Amino acid sequence: MPVALMSVSDKTGLVSFARSLADAGWEFVASGGTANTLRQAGLDVKDVADLTQAPEMLGGRVKTLHPVVHAGILARPTDEDRAELARLGIREIDMVVCNLYPFQQTVANPDVSLNEAIEQIDIGGVTLLRAAAKNYARVTVVCDPADYEAVAAAITEKGFVPLAERANLARKAFAHTAQYDAAITNYLSGQSAARLPDLLTPVLVKIQDMRYGENPHQRAALYGLENTDGPLGGRLLQGKPLSYNNVLDLDAAWQAAQAFEAPTVVIVKHLSPCGIASAATLAEAFPPALASDPVSAFGGVIAVNREFSADIATALGDLFVEAIAAPAFSDEAREILSSRKNCRLVEIPSADLPAVELRTVTGGVLVQERDAGDPPDVRWEVVTERYPTEEEITALKFAWTACQFVKSNAIVFAVGTATVGIGTGQPSRVDAVKLAAGKAGEQAKGAVMASDAFFPFPDGIEAAAEAGVTAVVQPGGSVRDEQVIAAANRLGMAMVFTGVRHFRH
Repeated sequence: MPVALMSVSDKTGLVSFARSLADAGWEFVASGGTANTLRQAGLDVKDVADLTQAPEMLGGRVKTLHPVVHAGILARPTDEDRAELARLGIREIDMVVCNLYPFQQTVANPDVSLNEAIEQIDIGGVTLLRAAAKNYARVTVVCDPADYEAVAAAITEKGFVPLAERANLARKAFAHTAQYDAAITNYLSGQSAARLPDLLTPVLVKIQDMRYGENPHQRAALYGLENTDGPLGGRLLQGKPLSYNNVLDLDAAWQAAQAFEAPTVVIVKHLSPCGIASAATLAEAFPPALASDPVSAFGGVIAVNREFSADIATALGDLFVEAIAAPAFSDEAREILSSRKNCRLVEIPSADLPAVELRTVTGGVLVQERDAGDPPDVRWEVVTERYPTEEEITALKFAWTACQFVKSNAIVFAVGTATVGIGTGQPSRVDAVKLAAGKAGEQAKGAVMASDAFFPFPDGIEAAAEAGVTAVVQPGGSVRDEQVIAAANRLGMAMVFTGVRHFRH
């Protein structure tokens, strides 16, 4: 009779699976809590200790780590290995059903202690999975309860699990242990003083295949740090699956929206914000966000930092939108948006953003801490003869935050708490100013300007003043700061230095 060794932390579906195997004539060997669960269900099961003739030790830390267990798993389907097992009185183990201690769930609790985390590092389970996966030519390894039904069906219909399926299950087991080890490594790295560890071990889980990448001839898929059902840690409520470009745009818009405290609407097209506005409600914020660049907004994506209500759903009018991301969507809003069959709705309940950013380069990966805005100790310094008015200060603060999500060289013109012109991605900063001024048109008169980095020459200030800008916020730090300040004074502008740069390449 074939033998299944069972040692699971997550007992979901275990009893039903075991009953299917029992009906097919399988015997069971199980450890501690798994054995008790099977017995309580009325199934015959031997303890691992009965197999090894050795008791569980060290409070359960040592159960399955024994030559009898691993010889039974690792024995190859050869006459020589079978003869050696027979000589030693060891039975072959034909299936290993195992999942690991919940380390990731444990360390997700911010209050967990180091000792509590360490106790959730599985040793025996990982060894069982690796041994069974290595010997998939003979042994079936099952680490995910989601696979129970398919494995049981194969055994019921064929009497065995086909080799190709055993190979897939083995790959899944190795992926499971790799992800587990990476979680341990990353957690322990976080316990040290090194914020960027010497060894970075991200393990990514495929969330979905994309129809294609940036262009139709490129294959693409979305991977996540966790096995979630949807993109960006959320779930797709409506519409066809997101494209590669949709995900990039939504991520850019979502991160920008989370930077504002007031209800805020962010519209992004091709990774560039084309309109950002804050107001008392999302419905009030949408019109000025759209007015910032209505031409570019067509076919873009929208992200907000409040529940998407019926009011803003109605305010969209006939604007074509590829996707909308929000913490939640009201039932009324979903009903209104249901007629937009090609508009994807992505609900992202958590506002948590990644601590680090990864970007591939030829032969490696660049890693940096995410730019979370100005450090707490930053103090703005007025460097011109004229101080900004209270209205200008409000607009400057808004423009400075908005500017941090625009591709460098980045220039933002704002009035109140809404952008009126955005210059993005220009090699020349003065060209970025001119682009923002062109987008703003007449709205530039009386607007303020934010720049993600210093002005190397006075020409950017002069171009802004010509468009009608009255106040500027920028990091400062150029060797020509005095010339830039002198130009602002000559033009009657107020200017503030922050001392912090916010490049976004």
